[in-house]
Amino acid sequence: MQHIDKIYLNGEFVTPHGEEYFTLYNPATEEAIGRVRLADEVDAERAIAAAKAAFPGWSKTRKAERIEVLQRMHNAVVACEDALLDAIVTEYGAPKVRGRWMAQYPADVIAQAIETLENFEFVEQAGHAQVIMTPVGVAGLITPWNSNAGFICNKLATAMAAGCTAVIKPSEMSAIQTQIITEALHKANIPAGVFNIITGRGEVVGDVINHHPDIAKISFTGSTAVGKHIVASSAQSLKRVTLELGGKSPTIILDDADVAQSVPLVLAAGFMNSGQACVAGTRILVPRSRQTEFERAIVEAISTIQTGDPRDEKTEIGPMVSQKQWQRVQDYIRLGIEEGATLLAGGEGRPCGLEKGWFIKPTLFCGHNQMRIAREEIFGPVLVLIPYDDEAEALAIANDTHYGLSALVLSGDHQRGIRLAQQIESGRVMVNTLAHEPKAPFGGFKQSGLGREMGKWGMQAYLEAKAIMAG
Repeated sequence: MQHIDKIYLNGEFVTPHGEEYFTLYNPATEEAIGRVRLADEVDAERAIAAAKAAFPGWSKTRKAERIEVLQRMHNAVVACEDALLDAIVTEYGAPKVRGRWMAQYPADVIAQAIETLENFEFVEQAGHAQVIMTPVGVAGLITPWNSNAGFICNKLATAMAAGCTAVIKPSEMSAIQTQIITEALHKANIPAGVFNIITGRGEVVGDVINHHPDIAKISFTGSTAVGKHIVASSAQSLKRVTLELGGKSPTIILDDADVAQSVPLVLAAGFMNSGQACVAGTRILVPRSRQTEFERAIVEAISTIQTGDPRDEKTEIGPMVSQKQWQRVQDYIRLGIEEGATLLAGGEGRPCGLEKGWFIKPTLFCGHNQMRIAREEIFGPVLVLIPYDDEAEALAIANDTHYGLSALVLSGDHQRGIRLAQQIESGRVMVNTLAHEPKAPFGGFKQSGLGREMGKWGMQAYLEAKAIMAG
């Protein structure tokens, strides 16, 4: 049983003013594994004050100084990879193979921020004006539970590279991961106040960040509903806002796609991170002329997927993060049946042989795009296969959604796939691949968010352009 009773303020681990405790669980066993003492409004005010005090000094540092600090951060986070992997598997339930990637990602994104900073031009000429990119101020960084450490490091490294200081509110459900990352960042000897980490509830700590006049910028990753609340509550002080929100991403299988090559990508996209991924390709659009062929191949492939103990190297789908999330996914599976969708694989209840743990049967429905299971983000291993008659209808279905975060096109003709990708309303579209490009912007169209992260676009989100003209 791990007890976490400190937050990080102004370069020190301190006892929170808040007195509420939150219990941490192992989602694979349902056993309590820890308790974390949560920060409150007073702690949030103190964190913002520390970041505000540190901003004038940090914002004036030279590029070389920032790179030196970020390199120390990178080295410290690399050193905690194994401890972080164990926490990710135990606290979040990520399968070990996925968990290793998640444990390496925090260091990777710091390295990417360093590369972006090295190549970033803070001063350029525009006609007779000199344009200077200046850090916006104190950033409020709010991170989710489905990749907590990676989001902390990505948002913080980018903010610091731009010259901003930060107050980070991570999910209380990921407190062990947060503790490991915080200890690593502390060892990096970052100037006091440049970053502050306060684990607390969104409606408490998050709300202070949303409303506080000394927060100039918010970067939030999470649900669309919370994103809308952040926009509304931060409007009074016109905070700059970056939101990476939900998705209902389409995977379009074109009529010239190869079954053997396509099906592994279809399921990897749909079931990534045990389905708890905003980019998951949960709508599978298949040509009606080949529907039966693809249905059989996908169902057969699902039957070979191992769900269970995340420490087993063969496990591909782990548990849902919490009992609440497990029940949410169960409710959607039941809803799909009630809506009249055809259940092709999976269904309600735990997978056979698993008596404990918040495990879900990998589930596949066949239905249409107006069903709630095809329109609402489920955030679990539940896919909907939707037949279409021609490419124009496939595009119409893909774009008929409130979301627009990611998409996948599978085609035997690469150029045809790219032409279709150019017409999909989404911040990211992949063609015959699931490869990630960290230099490219990441973010959503429509209700999948505002603004972009990663690369120079992510850096620009923490900067304001100042034009200087002299006679």
